[in-house]
Amino acid sequence: MLNWEKILVTPTTIILKALEIIDSGAKQIGIVVDDKRRLLGTITDGDIRRGLLKGKTLNDPIESVMNPFPIVASVYDTKENILQLMKFKQLRAIPVLDEDGCVIQVETLEELMQPDKRDNIVVLMAGGLGSRLRPLTDECPKPLLKVGERPVLETILMNFIEYGFYHFYISVNYKAEMIRDYFGDGSRWGVQISYIEENKRLGTAGALSLLPLRPTKPFFVINGDLLTKVNFEQLLDFHTSYQSKGTMCVREFTHQVPYGVALLDRQKLIGIEEKPVQKYFVNAGIYLLDPTTLDYIPNNEFYDMPTLFDSLIKQKLYTTAFPIREYWLDIGRLSDFERANMEFAEVFG
Repeated sequence: MLNWEKILVTPTTIILKALEIIDSGAKQIGIVVDDKRRLLGTITDGDIRRGLLKGKTLNDPIESVMNPFPIVASVYDTKENILQLMKFKQLRAIPVLDEDGCVIQVETLEELMQPDKRDNIVVLMAGGLGSRLRPLTDECPKPLLKVGERPVLETILMNFIEYGFYHFYISVNYKAEMIRDYFGDGSRWGVQISYIEENKRLGTAGALSLLPLRPTKPFFVINGDLLTKVNFEQLLDFHTSYQSKGTMCVREFTHQVPYGVALLDRQKLIGIEEKPVQKYFVNAGIYLLDPTTLDYIPNNEFYDMPTLFDSLIKQKLYTTAFPIREYWLDIGRLSDFERANMEFAEVFG
């Protein structure tokens, strides 16, 4: 983040110097203050250009072209309120003042829209064979199959990055070297990526026993063949608010029986329900786990996530289900893979 004090100028600063400050700063604004840092005005490239059109020269003081009545924020405003104000007024930067009218910060739209960094670990499960997608997966691991313009696993990664997550583990097995070569250490996306090497198939939970360090906060686990727009921030808040040991994301699945269903009371026919629609919540392949759940996973053995949740439930540990209402699609079958490619541009833009 730029040191905002570098863009403070006095009213007698010449326009040429103010231009240099504006051009060199990411905030693209100059803040005009007195010797006590009380706000006198702001100066932008637009203010200067309008002044030059009116006959001002580059050697004139900026007080002759500055905006003496800028929109400001208060020290008591929340970042959410400041962001709303800036969007409404179409501002790129705004000075924040204390009770005495002194500048204590300069907020920019770009910085306010950046998500808070979150230390929760995200484990991306990318070790599957992708047998149902053959022959596409004969030469390419399923997580690297392109949906839209990029591999499905990259879309998952970018979705988490959008919410401020930056510490990732990728569990690899089948064609692991191709996944490593593509994602590297994550620096290409400004994040940290490490790898869990499955020397044998360990299921959707078994690889967690190979984590080199025990997480200190709730951590995500997600299958590497999912496309979703789920709000991971809301999922984390949901999990935390219920103090859950494990949260499983679930998706509503409907099935229409193609026949009339007989309703019975023992041998007595009491009605006919014509082609009823049955609704279920199914496992969506996205999980949030408390670090203590690792104690229930056997070391380096095949172990699936439903088995882990069964174990937690039998131990009477509190587990929760988070219904996904957003877009969600498992690309494990060829028909769904083709559907994902048709829908990608509309959903992920």
